[in-house]
Amino acid sequence: MLVKTYGSAVHGIEAMTVTVEVNISAGIKFFLVGLPDNAVKESQQRIESAFRSRGLKWPGQQIVINMAPADIRKEGSAYDLTLAIGILAASKQLNADALSRYMIMGELSLDGSLQPIKGVLPIAIRARDSGFEGFILPAQNVQEAAVVEGLKVYGAGHLGEVVSFLENGNTLQETHVDVNELFRSQVNRYPFDFSDVRGQETVKRALEIAAAGSHNVVMIGSPGSGKTMLAKRLPTILPPLSLDEALETTKIHSVAGKIDGQTSLMTQRPFRSPHHTISDVALVGGGTFPQPGEISLAHNGVLFLDELPEFKRTVLEVMRQPLEDRVITISRAKFTVQYPASFMLVSAMNPCPCGYHNHPERICVCTPGMIQKYLNRISGPLLDRIDLHIEVVPVSFDKLTAPRAAEPSHVVRERVVKAREKQIKRFSGEKGIYSNAQMSRKMLEKYCQIDDAGQQLLKNAMEKIGLSARAYDRILKVARTIADLDDSENIRNNHLAEAIQYRSLDREGWAG
Repeated sequence: MLVKTYGSAVHGIEAMTVTVEVNISAGIKFFLVGLPDNAVKESQQRIESAFRSRGLKWPGQQIVINMAPADIRKEGSAYDLTLAIGILAASKQLNADALSRYMIMGELSLDGSLQPIKGVLPIAIRARDSGFEGFILPAQNVQEAAVVEGLKVYGAGHLGEVVSFLENGNTLQETHVDVNELFRSQVNRYPFDFSDVRGQETVKRALEIAAAGSHNVVMIGSPGSGKTMLAKRLPTILPPLSLDEALETTKIHSVAGKIDGQTSLMTQRPFRSPHHTISDVALVGGGTFPQPGEISLAHNGVLFLDELPEFKRTVLEVMRQPLEDRVITISRAKFTVQYPASFMLVSAMNPCPCGYHNHPERICVCTPGMIQKYLNRISGPLLDRIDLHIEVVPVSFDKLTAPRAAEPSHVVRERVVKAREKQIKRFSGEKGIYSNAQMSRKMLEKYCQIDDAGQQLLKNAMEKIGLSARAYDRILKVARTIADLDDSENIRNNHLAEAIQYRSLDREGWAG
């Protein structure tokens, strides 16, 4: 008897429907075709043991299973439940009438219990878009799948529950998640706040500008000056995620297996902080079976690189293309996948090997040559892609112990949101452009016009500091953001002057 069940294969962060065709006929062999990997091939032993544990019979006949489309590689153990239900239906131990209405996925333990799987959200979206009535999956993943509207989601604890549900329709309960309520309850639930920071008004102003225009930042300061503390609080002043952004972010983390059983939807912008020993593949993504890297896990959020010069040069250089294109393409001989990588790069570094160059109190023991060699670990092209260079000076004791609390994050966020709203309105006719940091050269000419006095100011700054053409573009983008925060339609000289001062590492003689 021939029976069809339905699962899904994840390619990048999108899913495609996989039709599992099971045919049982005279014979004794077991055939599994359709380009399965080893984990899928090993499913026979898991399914057979699960059948015995649940009092079900393994067919004593020839079983042929085809996973279509046969030219797409099927990976992982998530097809166990799909195959098991197909075998039960083909051997007439289960009524096959309801199978066409459901997508079924899950990993089986030897005792028949179901284990969580990866990529649930893109699979649920594919099930809805393909016209399936419902999605049956492990109970640990049900909260994640239930955010997809227009799809009935059923979580099961073991194989027996799924069999009873398909026979009787009454053993599993549909799971509902109120996405709007979820957003309202968690959108401002951060463990950090800008009010925790004493002093550092200049740095907080620069981070506000970075958040308002989605600009990349490097903070240069001695150990203990507060660089990491400030970076961790940056997500608290970024605009809240929209539903589309939350879905896209959750899809990436779902594919990477980073969603726990209690999470339905990521409602806060991600903050990723990889160690400086990370490899280039771990940062950008890839591997034999490609997975998202840290830059994709930071999509719609912040990628924080602490001790920037300590990262391997090859690791830093592979970020140059994603920083410009906001997408990473991973190519292999037989396929190519794309992962989104629209993130804010926030990095921190010491000004020299000893860490005390330009310190107001401590003496630096490094020679100018040592300092320059240390700074040269970061290439010029990468620095040109960082819009704001901020010097972080240690906070004095008086400011550190001041009783007055600093401005809280929600107040700063209101100004950032207003500036972002101006940008969204400005770029409404530009596809894929949502912030000033994304503007192309042609768009700079259209939206960042300055008067003659401003042109002269920029000319003098470029000749004195020796800025590159890309740095010129960065100054205009930052100045446009400062004008937006100032509620100004035009870029004025004070906006340009403030933007120019955020190019610390470009100044001649900065390294001594």
